[in-house]
Amino acid sequence: MEKYIVTVFGGSGFIGRHLVRKLIKKGAIVRVAVRDPEGAKYLMTMGNVGQIVPVAVNIYEKETLNSAIDGASVVINLVGVLSEWGQQSFKNIHTQGAANVAKVAAAAGVDKLVHISSIGANASSPSRYAQTKIAGEDAVISEFPNATIIRPSVIFGPEDGFFNLFAGLARFTFFLPVFGCPALPKINFFTGGRVFKFDFYGNGGTKFQPVYVGDVADAICAAIDNKKSNGQVFEVGGPSVYSSVDIMNLILRHIGRKRLLIPIPFWYLKIIGWLLQKFPAPLLTYDQVMQLKIDNVVSQKTKKLSDLGVNATPVESILPQYLTRFKKAGHKIC
Repeated sequence: MEKYIVTVFGGSGFIGRHLVRKLIKKGAIVRVAVRDPEGAKYLMTMGNVGQIVPVAVNIYEKETLNSAIDGASVVINLVGVLSEWGQQSFKNIHTQGAANVAKVAAAAGVDKLVHISSIGANASSPSRYAQTKIAGEDAVISEFPNATIIRPSVIFGPEDGFFNLFAGLARFTFFLPVFGCPALPKINFFTGGRVFKFDFYGNGGTKFQPVYVGDVADAICAAIDNKKSNGQVFEVGGPSVYSSVDIMNLILRHIGRKRLLIPIPFWYLKIIGWLLQKFPAPLLTYDQVMQLKIDNVVSQKTKKLSDLGVNATPVESILPQYLTRFKKAGHKIC
């Protein structure tokens, strides 16, 4: 493939490191546009000299955006935050920042813009995160009508903050939480030879469709090469849907530990989220609890991973590669 310049905003993060590796294999010159270029220099060893160039950027400042995008034929925006802190608000990052990138990309004559959003992006969602994600999509399409929108489900991989979080929690506690369970257990009478049986989990809690980070990177690369993806929205998820109970059991099976699964109703989660969000980098926020009220699965009405020619990787084939270190006698796989 002929060499071309790709600017990746937020390229030093979880998705970015996997995407940059795939882009350089395709022969691209990659500009990693981030707030802290020093923190992105580790990526430079992935390619040839001069093939990966970290650049400083502020998505609120047009001058830095112009410098980062100038001469690029492809722009990819990975920037997003899971919680708000100071000026790093959902509206500033997901909506205004996304609009700024799209506007400058359009003015620069960029051929392709890929914008990463999120499953659950919806103006009527109870979550501000989801509201600003859909507002960001609308802003991007307004400025760059041929942009490709990709909405991933929960993303897993060696550096993820989902499976690693709960596997780590299982090392130090006697339980794992199950989100979205009924406030009161259901009592089933004359079930399974018993007079009555308590059902604490209901339908298993919130549903997830985890997608492998490598598949997300492949989807972005496929969108770059496929002109039919212009102006389209893709929701990308893995091959299987799991309830919260399924997720916790899956983790425990792979780390070889036994823990109680404690049902956590939303009213209690809201209190915990409200308290924890007072601290920097909180494990849970009130808005994230609102997100958990809606299943994080691919809609049947939108285009999917397979429409980009990417086969979804099962969770079970990847988790053993990086959850081993959470076993009692485990080791870290590099």
